[in-house]
Amino acid sequence: MPENTSANTIANAPATASTPAPSALPHSCGECPHHVECGGKNIELVNRLAEKMITEEEAYFVSELFKALSDMTRVRILFALIGGEMCVCDIQELCGVSQSAVSHQLRTLKQAGLVKYRREGKSLYYSIADGHVKTMLATGLEHISE
Repeated sequence: MPENTSANTIANAPATASTPAPSALPHSCGECPHHVECGGKNIELVNRLAEKMITEEEAYFVSELFKALSDMTRVRILFALIGGEMCVCDIQELCGVSQSAVSHQLRTLKQAGLVKYRREGKSLYYSIADGHVKTMLATGLEHISE
């Protein structure tokens, strides 16, 4: 059974105060390229979006997820695992990297909740954690193909 890393990840999350909602008053920011005063024409939009804005903690966890996806070898491993459950030796052969590199990358993917494993005797078999991982990878591939 996979180890529970949620508690570890939450413990490592930055301790920050929640970001206050923007002021509803028009302001003179001095940075707007077309005029000095915004006049408040987007204040309703800002206020509406502020209610739905993700928290700093949520942003932290999403950024950690994308960090896990920021390595080419890890992405190749994930695409390999879309094809089915594999042991480290099979992943090594398919991706063309050393067994230690595969093990290291799998540890990162497991900590990020992107892969899971099961033990059979002395062997570990890895697979995609859930359908969300497949969706993210397919969406990424579709995005770069446009």
